[in-house]
Amino acid sequence: MTDAVNSYPGERLGLPKTGTGSIARPGRRIGALAIDYLAASIIATGFLGFEQFALPSEAGLTQFAPMAVFALLQIVFIPTAGGSPGHRILGMRVVRLGGGWPGIWRPVVRTLLLVVVIPAVIWDADQRGLHDKAAGLVLIRA
Repeated sequence: MTDAVNSYPGERLGLPKTGTGSIARPGRRIGALAIDYLAASIIATGFLGFEQFALPSEAGLTQFAPMAVFALLQIVFIPTAGGSPGHRILGMRVVRLGGGWPGIWRPVVRTLLLVVVIPAVIWDADQRGLHDKAAGLVLIRA
């Protein structure tokens, strides 16, 4: 008889408890998010200047520039490099749950849900956000 409660995140998915291939923990995830958003803000500022940080009534659509650059980084780097720059710097990869190349649509769905934020902060017992579950992806340690 098996216990209904997993002894560690990723056990139900057949992933190891620790080390390479194990579920990436929250600290690394938050660190990667901070790196990616900082990079997106720097890139957006470089192209659009500081007007993006003005009051919403003064900035127009440029206030969304860092988020748009962030989304673009996710969509481009996940299928090509196996993860965003922040993921790769902190030793993580985004992989398809069943194995193989994640393709293009999975990173797009994942990113759109990540930008909405709510799906990313709701996790299951395996510490997978709803954005990863919807896309059939999992963030693991590289």
